[in-house]
Amino acid sequence: IDGVLLKDGGATLTSALTGTAATFTTDNNTAQLTLVSTDADAGVGPVFDLTRNSASPAADDGLAQIRFNGTDSGGSEISYAHLRAFIVDPTDGSEDGKFEIDVREAGGQRSRLLFDSTQTVFNNESRDFDFRVESDANTHMLFVDGGNNRVGIGQGSPSFTLDIKGDSSTTHGMRLLNSDISITGDQVLSQLVFENSDDSGGIQGNYYIK
Repeated sequence: IDGVLLKDGGATLTSALTGTAATFTTDNNTAQLTLVSTDADAGVGPVFDLTRNSASPAADDGLAQIRFNGTDSGGSEISYAHLRAFIVDPTDGSEDGKFEIDVREAGGQRSRLLFDSTQTVFNNESRDFDFRVESDANTHMLFVDGGNNRVGIGQGSPSFTLDIKGDSSTTHGMRLLNSDISITGDQVLSQLVFENSDDSGGIQGNYYIK
């Protein structure tokens, strides 16, 4: 076959492979497709391109999609997650793109992370998803409680819109330098609560203003 070398049950391409579709099937967990570059320079390689070569590109055109498919308990094949990209603006010299990561939840595909020309958005569909960032010693260094619309810093169960918790190794739970802070509420409730959970019997509620 022109452009194809067959060896030990495998195939090596020595020229372009052109066709409408191809399926690689195996009955084990080995890689079905491997891209190898033997170039020794400092350039990037190997390179995997997904190209939509449209003669009339337009805003909101879908570019490419990678789907992670599997079967459900009923035997139907579905995508459990996928990556996809779009054209936002195809104008020559000022092109903009959009990239999205979707994951299936409750039977439907949901946007989990969206990158476009002006912002990066987690949970663009306003689902009940939490967002958590771990530090070296705190599993909830930054925590967004999606169901209760609260943010915790060092706090896994925030009780307020913003709940900041220090630990025994820190002098201050929060420190603001050269900054202004505005706390606004629309109900007859406390807008600022200082809480000390130390039960050692010592003096509590120390506030240092400099």
